[in-house]
Amino acid sequence: MNQEKLKKYRRDLHQIPELGFDLYLTRDYVKKVLESLGYQTESTAKTGLIAVKKGKSDEAIAFRSDMDALPVHEMTEADFKSKHIGKMHACGHDGHMAMLLGFAEYIQNLKTLEKTVVFIFQPAEEGPGGAKVIIEEGLFEKYPIKHIFGIHLYPGLDEGIYGLTDGPMMAQNGEFNLSVQGTSAHGAQPHLGKDAILAASHLVTAYHSIVSRSIDPLDPAVVTIGTVSGGEARNIIAKEVKLTGTIRAFSPHVYDTIKQRMRHIDQGISQSFEVEVDNEIIDYYPPVINDHTLFTELKHALKPQEYQILKPMMFAEDFAFYQQKVPGMFVMLGTKNEDRGWTHPLHSCFFNFDESVLIKGVELYIKLAKIHHIF
Repeated sequence: MNQEKLKKYRRDLHQIPELGFDLYLTRDYVKKVLESLGYQTESTAKTGLIAVKKGKSDEAIAFRSDMDALPVHEMTEADFKSKHIGKMHACGHDGHMAMLLGFAEYIQNLKTLEKTVVFIFQPAEEGPGGAKVIIEEGLFEKYPIKHIFGIHLYPGLDEGIYGLTDGPMMAQNGEFNLSVQGTSAHGAQPHLGKDAILAASHLVTAYHSIVSRSIDPLDPAVVTIGTVSGGEARNIIAKEVKLTGTIRAFSPHVYDTIKQRMRHIDQGISQSFEVEVDNEIIDYYPPVINDHTLFTELKHALKPQEYQILKPMMFAEDFAFYQQKVPGMFVMLGTKNEDRGWTHPLHSCFFNFDESVLIKGVELYIKLAKIHHIF
C-alpha cells in the first residue's frame, strides 16, 4: 500500500469533519475512492457505506471503520486543519477511514479470495450509535459474517504499537439528565421554600457512594456527574437544579445495579427534602468484549515487541453492538510521539498523529486476513 495515498486520504478527510449521521461530504469522498477501486457500494445508516469483495465462499469476515467527527474547535497548527469551524476529527476517525480504504485497495488487487470480505464505513460512533442502526437494517442477515475486526488510533501507546486486550476492553455506558424541582422563597425565609440546591447536593454525595458502597470493589465502575446548574439569585432559595452525568461499567449486572441504586436515591432525596426528582437515564453502548480465541490467534501472530497488553478502559465504543452478533476483536494502534509533541488525548483539540502509523493499521488488517484464511 502506498504510504502517500494513505496520507492523502487522511488529510483530505481531516479537512471535512462532519457529525453524527450527517456525513454527506465524508460519505461522498469514501464512496468515490471505493468506486475508483472497483467496488460497488451500498448505503446504510443514512450516510454509511458497505463494500464487498466476494470470495469462493459466502462466509464473510467484516472490517469496520467509523466516520464521524466531534464538535471540537481544532487548535492544531496543521496546514490541513478542519475547514468546518467547530468540528474536528479529534478521535482519529479520519485515520480509521484511511486505513480501511488502504486495506480495501489491497484486497481488491487480489485476484481470488477464499472468503468474502465486508467493509463497513459507519457513521455516528460518537453518538447516538451507527452500529446499532446498521445491524437493524439487516447487515448480518444479508451477509453470513463470522468475525468482525476494528482498529482505533490511541495516543496512550507509543507510535506503531498494537494494543491488545483479552475479554472486556471498553465499558458499557449510559448518560443521565436529572432535574430537582423545589419551591423558591426569599433567602431570608428558607423555611418557606424547598431548596433544590440542598437536595441536589445530598443527591450528588449519595451518588458517589454507589461505587464505593454498593458495588464489589473488584468490579470496576464509574458514576460521574459532569454538569450542575441551578438557582436564580444569591438571595433566593433555588427552585430548580439540573445535573448531567455518565455511568460506566464492564458488567451489565453492575451497570444495572448502579441504575437501581440511583433510582432508590432519587426516591429518598425526593421524600427527605420534599422535592421532585426527575431522572432520565439513557442506555447507550454495551461493553466491548474481545473474543478470547481471536485475541489468542492475533497475539501469537505478532512479535512480542509489536504489541502491548492493555488494561480495560472506561471509554465506550459502539463496535460492541457488532460483537453481540458475532465474535469480534478491537485493537488499539499507538500514535504517541513525544519528540513531536503528539501526546494529547483523544477528543483533544490538539490531537494529531504522524500518518506513517497508518501503514501499521493496514498491515494488521492484512495479517488478520491471513490468519482467517481470506486468501
